Amino acid sequence: MINYENCWKTMAKRGITKYALIYHYGMSSNTLRRMSHGESITTSTVNELCLILHCRPEDILSFEVTEEEDTYQKQRELEIAEKKKK
Repeated sequence: MINYENCWKTMAKRGITKYALIYHYGMSSNTLRRMSHGESITTSTVNELCLILHCRPEDILSFEVTEEEDTYQKQRELEIAEKKKK
């Protein structure tokens, strides 16, 4: 699961608010809503945030495997291994 907690921390360090992103930098409020809800954003949005915040992608997002994702992926890998045996 993608987590945007790093973005909020980076914004706080740089003194840039959500308001500033929307009204000064033209970022969509829907994009910020999506991030607040842990939903996907485009790589061009990550690029734009990096330019605005003078940071790297890892300062915007992180990847953490949830239990549900881990279980699904293991099952998927087992299914693929079975198909390869045939």
